[in-house]
Amino acid sequence: MPIFMHPEFDAHEEIVFCHDPESGLRAIIAIHNTRRGPAVGGCRMWPYATEDEALTDALRLSRGMTFKSALADLPFGGGKSVIVGDPHKDKTDSLLIAMAGFVESLGGRYIIAEDVGITQDDAEIMQRRTAHVAGTRAGGAGDPSPSTAYGVYMGIRAAAAHRLGQESLKGIRIAVQGLGQVGSHLCRYLADDGARLSVTDIDPAAVTRAETEFAAQAVAPEAIYDTPAEIFAPCALGAVINDVTLPRLKFRIVAGAANNQLAEARHGAALAKRDILYAPDYVINAGGVINISHEGANYRKDEAVKHVARIHNTLSEIFRRADSERIPTSQAADALALERLNSVPAAA
Repeated sequence: MPIFMHPEFDAHEEIVFCHDPESGLRAIIAIHNTRRGPAVGGCRMWPYATEDEALTDALRLSRGMTFKSALADLPFGGGKSVIVGDPHKDKTDSLLIAMAGFVESLGGRYIIAEDVGITQDDAEIMQRRTAHVAGTRAGGAGDPSPSTAYGVYMGIRAAAAHRLGQESLKGIRIAVQGLGQVGSHLCRYLADDGARLSVTDIDPAAVTRAETEFAAQAVAPEAIYDTPAEIFAPCALGAVINDVTLPRLKFRIVAGAANNQLAEARHGAALAKRDILYAPDYVINAGGVINISHEGANYRKDEAVKHVARIHNTLSEIFRRADSERIPTSQAADALALERLNSVPAAA
């Protein structure tokens, strides 16, 4: 399919296809928009079945980063990179350094960070080849996962206040899909606030830990969509809200850390039609990039945490706008992001 005709192409400024035969690197860097500043976005390593799958992910994720940064009032644009491969089998130092070389060739237009399959240690290996890396120990902010989880927790509180009439999560049933770095941190916040958790993950050991640490109920991966709960928190991969899963959802709220939770834009309207309050993913999961924005010699964790907590207010504004204008929350979030994106002059 021609790039400009791709259904996920949205006036992206630059798409770089990266290949290094020596290390086996096959990757894509997508820069969506740099109006507010350099494009910031994590690098995802995943065994994509096809090149089109990888491209689709890069295009969607990079656009989401543009809107994420705009709604978080950050001086960044949106970008994302994907590496084709199994991070457990194919990842090597030479592959990461080759990836860093392509990032360096962009001269600072794109700043890379961690994502699925790429760890803080991996980011620090890339730092040997390029300075355009965020989320390392040297920057002060460190691993973005706890900040992402805290932002999702604050977003869930906003959604609970709006839809359930209580901001405390005490006694509220929450189904968490995915117990990776973010999902596990999120479970701790939720459990500490009194939520009753049902959890699932493809890693049985992660589920066992959640059962032990958070008194969570284990659920089979495919059964999570049918779990009796008020809130569904997708924290794994995207496209989990789709034509197959939607009819099964009995939740009152969908609010989680995963990117691209809607398989297609129309599924935001479908959730609204079923009276399910959706916390748009690029709003609620912005905590990591917000924390990264505070990196540097003067990094102060307390200021970063306060900034992440403002996700609560942003989502509350989106919920109110959606109600007032009788539109899906996904549409309200897009409109607010575009307003904020266009309210500043283009970066020089």
